[in-house]
Amino acid sequence: MYCSSDSEGLVLIKLLIKRFIKDHQNITDIDVRESYSLLSGFIGIACNALLFLAKVITGLLINSIAVISDAFNNLSDLGSSLIIIFAAKLGKRPPDPEHPHGHGRYEYIATLIVSFIIFAVGLELLRGSFGKVIKPEKVIYSTASIIILVISIIVKIWMFFYNGYIGGIIDSSVNRATALDSLNDAVATSSILIGTLLGRVSDFPFDGIMGIVISVLIMYTGFSIAKDSVNLLLGSSPDPELIKKINSIVFQSECVRGTHDLKIHDYGPGKIFASIHAEISYEDSITDIHSEAGRIQERIKEELGIDIVIHMDPAKDS
Repeated sequence: MYCSSDSEGLVLIKLLIKRFIKDHQNITDIDVRESYSLLSGFIGIACNALLFLAKVITGLLINSIAVISDAFNNLSDLGSSLIIIFAAKLGKRPPDPEHPHGHGRYEYIATLIVSFIIFAVGLELLRGSFGKVIKPEKVIYSTASIIILVISIIVKIWMFFYNGYIGGIIDSSVNRATALDSLNDAVATSSILIGTLLGRVSDFPFDGIMGIVISVLIMYTGFSIAKDSVNLLLGSSPDPELIKKINSIVFQSECVRGTHDLKIHDYGPGKIFASIHAEISYEDSITDIHSEAGRIQERIKEELGIDIVIHMDPAKDS
């Protein structure tokens, strides 16, 4: 979805990628992948720090709990960007005796941590917003605050695109989670903007109501991301499309009569291992079958990036 987009919102990130990531097209290289994550993290830190400061100042000036809440949501996003950087550093560590398949799942753990931060921020903002509904305070309208909110929406939409784009290129769950969070931030800030404008014509506590809406949205995002992360860590069912692709490559061999017992283990982006049983004629030469299995394994590795072991099961022709 993100990688193929030619949206103008991606022009800047593409320029930054070309400028700061050496050999950026070689995404299978672990160092290149780390560079993508670092670039994403540092951009996120810069954007969220500026948005946090701008919104805190604006929220205090116009006495808006919703704006202040949104500011601290940006502060949590800054923490998420830091986690992207740490996950990139830890995830590239080579295999060791205790972790023979590498440390790629650090990224899934990082994504889970991001979801906890998002949920905790939403819960705290919900508490503050209820207080504003019970004891509403007048929101002071300011043209400057409206401009800042509009700029914030534009920045967050751009962050949604660039995180999604990078997440698609390097298959990063933490980047995709951050992209989704950025989109929710844009929606939340839009709600705040609407509430601020409505507050000019009514004494109804739109500010507090919008704060509640934002906090619920934030918590739902955190829960959804946590659910996906837990599934990856526990080992969810493989993608049916991936199963179809593996079987398609295996069946390209004239020796294979059928397949069964396909198992796929995900140890992190770019670290997927699998095994499959392929049925062959019991009359085929063991030497030929061994060579054919090797060719199929290489083809799957080249086309899908999966390390697979093929068990050849002799069977009588029906």
